[in-house]
Amino acid sequence: MVVGISEALLQRPVRSLLDVGCGEAPWRAALRALRPRARYTGVDSSDYVVRRFGTARNIRLGTFGALGALNFRGKFDVVVCCDVLQYVPSVELRTGLEAISAVLGGVAFLEAYTTADEIEGDRRAWHERSPAQYRRAFAAAGLTSVGMQCWVGDALKPMTTALERAGR
Repeated sequence: MVVGISEALLQRPVRSLLDVGCGEAPWRAALRALRPRARYTGVDSSDYVVRRFGTARNIRLGTFGALGALNFRGKFDVVVCCDVLQYVPSVELRTGLEAISAVLGGVAFLEAYTTADEIEGDRRAWHERSPAQYRRAFAAAGLTSVGMQCWVGDALKPMTTALERAGR
């Protein structure tokens, strides 16, 4: 879905993907199956993950809040961040979203669970945020919703419709 949305807006195949909070990099395998020549870069805060899989899977050590310090090479067609945002403190949320916006040349898939979602699972270190709080944080970082938890930055904003830009 994310690759399809990205390619529809980019009007070309996806060439690069940044996976923030990648763990063992399951998105890498999915991307390789769809676009074998696309460049994958993962970022994870786990020393173990980087030590075990870093070289083979192109995973760098880093946190969401310190993404801007990683000095990525160029823009990414896709930025993925799954099951991370609800564990990020507010100050790091802002700086991490700004860093994502700065390297985003296509579509960001930002999975975010809010106080309005009925979820089960690990709630330790969970930061309760309403849908409106996330929308404000994403907008402050220059991100525009295109639906299905996908967002675009300035590069693709002209490809969106007025209805998408209106938010809610």
